[in-house]
Parts: sequence; structure tokens; C-alpha cells
Amino acid sequence: MTAADATITDAARRAGSYRWVICGLLFAATAINYVDRQMIGVLKPLLQADLGWRESQYADIVFWFQAAYAIGFLAVGRMIDVAGARVGYAIAFTFWTLAHVAHGFVGGVTQFAIARFALGLGESGNFPAGLKTVAEWFPQRERAFAVGIFNAGANVGAIVTPLLVPAIALAYGWRAAFIATGAFSVIWLVAWLAIYRRPTEHPRVSAAELALIQSDPVQPSAPLPWRRLFGIRATWAYAVPKFLTDPIWWMFLFWLPDFLGKRYGLDLKSFGPPLIVIYVMSDLGSIAGGWASSRMIRAGVSVNAARKLTMLVCAFAVLPIVSVQYIDSLWTAVLLIGLATAGHQAFSANLLTLPSDLFPRTAVGSVVGIGGTAGAIGGMLIAKFVGYVLDLSGSYAPIFAVAGGAYFIALIALHLLSPRLARVAVDPAGTPLPEGSS
Repeated sequence: MTAADATITDAARRAGSYRWVICGLLFAATAINYVDRQMIGVLKPLLQADLGWRESQYADIVFWFQAAYAIGFLAVGRMIDVAGARVGYAIAFTFWTLAHVAHGFVGGVTQFAIARFALGLGESGNFPAGLKTVAEWFPQRERAFAVGIFNAGANVGAIVTPLLVPAIALAYGWRAAFIATGAFSVIWLVAWLAIYRRPTEHPRVSAAELALIQSDPVQPSAPLPWRRLFGIRATWAYAVPKFLTDPIWWMFLFWLPDFLGKRYGLDLKSFGPPLIVIYVMSDLGSIAGGWASSRMIRAGVSVNAARKLTMLVCAFAVLPIVSVQYIDSLWTAVLLIGLATAGHQAFSANLLTLPSDLFPRTAVGSVVGIGGTAGAIGGMLIAKFVGYVLDLSGSYAPIFAVAGGAYFIALIALHLLSPRLARVAVDPAGTPLPEGSS
């Protein structure tokens, strides 16, 4: 450890911890985001019985959610860079909550798809806003851990959903479940607007904590033009792995209850415990993945090696998913699925830090938006693929085979596009300099 590293580590011990309160708000928002998102998967049996969906129609509804997510990521990511995390997050959260509640008033498949499209537009703001907030509030050495914590909110939302939503739906109907969960979300919006400020403007941030937050090298403040991001290899180093791995998580989110029901005979009352185990493991994976690379960086390992070594371990954790279709024991299958989802979340915790590792803060939201769009396009394709495979064969084996190989391909693509994870150099006017410049 260098003298500078020792000084920063000592400062971290003396500094306050208000940045972790902000991280807690991001965690809560992501949990709410995933409750709203996963409800369609949990309620699929009731919705199909009431609205008469076929598998291909369900896949189409998922497809249009993903299409909106793809469109929204491009627009919302830039909006958040311009408006800032506080206002941008509040706008996105309000929009997706209203769209979520609207699900409770639809009268058919088309109306449900429209509500789902609106939900996708709003929810696309969660990760650009969250990652921009992490870039503002955390030094590089803490970012993967902070992202791992707030990304773990996805799994808490996925745990809460099968516990809470079936009880409401069975007692009051599936429409009431959408309305009640949407109304509860307003609490977070009030808390966010009341608490959030930039670190330099926040009265609860001590001078020592602010010094820690700002301990990274000074970055240019001029905005990086959005159109120029598409010509930078680092943008694709983030976007291509997102395109390859995000669809696997969408598949788990929207089809896992269906798989457990068809393969092991579970229903709305009984698939709660297996889903809870799977998403608790996902939570642990998210936090462990962020902690592992952050720990290596603090120990002096380069950011490039720390991120990629962690992601390689994650890819191996996902690989056993290819055998799940052929396993007769429910709980053995649950453990292998949980290992795969934990691997995904740990991989994702490191992938999600790359925009702030590679780009100035003024471009983070835009780069996250581009990557999110790539991931959503991949999600659109996986939705069509899953619907086609299930209508044709009823087997999840080809689907899990794709999942098992996706993370190795994504890591290879990342390494080819950015062998050193070199930070994008930008001149004072916001123009990217040739690769290798400083």
C-alpha cells in the first residue's frame, strides 16, 4: 500500500458515514422497482386464467416492457445527467409508480401491455440515477461495494414479492395487489426529496467525509457530448456485456415461477420459499461481488484485474444452471438456480461500476443509459426466444444452456474492448482524446 493509499484509508476511518444513508435510499428504491417489476411473474397464473393469455402473448407483454425500457434508458440517462440525480430520480420514480398502479385498472391483454410499456419507460430511470448517485457520493475504491449493496435491493424486492403479493391477491384480487403496492411506494419519494442533496451541499456530510468522497483525481466538468459516446470503445465495453447478461436476469425474473410450477408442481401458495432462498442467495452474491473487487483494489490490485477476476469467478458460478432442467430434486435445483442468480448479481455489481470507472461523472448517466438500452434489447430477444421455445417444446433446457454460456462470452467481449479498463481521457472542453492520452 502506498503512502497516499494509507492516508486515504486512515481518512476513511475518521470520516463520517452519511454516504451510506444515501446508499440505503438507493437500496430501497431498487427493492420497490423490483417488486413492481416482478409482480407479473408471480401473478402469471392468475393473470393467465383471468385474461386468457397464451405463452407467446405473455412473451409479447414482456417484450413491450423491454422495448420501453430500451427507449427509456437512452432518454432518461441523458435527462438525469442534465437534471441531476435528485430531480431526475424523483421524476422517473413518480412515472413508474403511476404506471404500476394503472395495471390494476386494465381490462385486457392490450391494455395490460400498454401499462407495462409505461412501467418500462419509468423504471429505466432507476439504474442511471442510482449509478450517477454512487459516482457523486463514493470514491472509486468503494463504488463496487456501494453498487453491490444498492443492487441487492433487487433481490430484496424479489423476496418481498412472493411473500406479500400472493397474500393480497388471494384475499382481494390481483388488481388490488397493484394498487396497494403502488400506494406504499410514495413513502420513498417523500424521503428522497427530503434527504437527498449533493455531497458538497449536504449539511450532514463532514469535511472529512467530503474529502474522502472527493479523493479521486479531479475530473473535467464539461459535459461529454452524447453522440460522441458511441464512438468510444469504453462505451461498448459496458454495453456489449449488458446486452449479453441482462437478458438472463430478465429470464429469471419473469419465468422462474413458471419453471418451478411446471417442473416441480408449485403454485401461488407454495413457490414462495424456493424463490426466497434463490433471491437471498442473489443478495449475498451482489454484496460479495462488490466487496471482493473493492477489497482487492484496497489491497493494491489494479481496478482492471480486480473487476475481471471477480467477474470470471461469477461466470463459473452461473455455469451449473445448464443442468437444472434434468434435476428431480426441487431443493437441489433451487440451490443451483440460487448460485446462478448470485453469480449474475455479483457479475452485475462489477459491471455496473464500469461507467464511473471509465468516464467522467458528467457522462455516467448517459453511458449507463446506452448500456441499459443494450441490455433491454437483449431482454426483448430473450422474451421472444423463451416464448418460442416453451410454445414449441415446453422445455427450459435450451434456455438454461444459453444462460450458462452468456457470462463467459460477456467477459471475453469486455476484455477485447477494454483490455486495461483505461479511463477515457477528456480535454477541458469535453472532447474525448485518443485512447492512451492522459
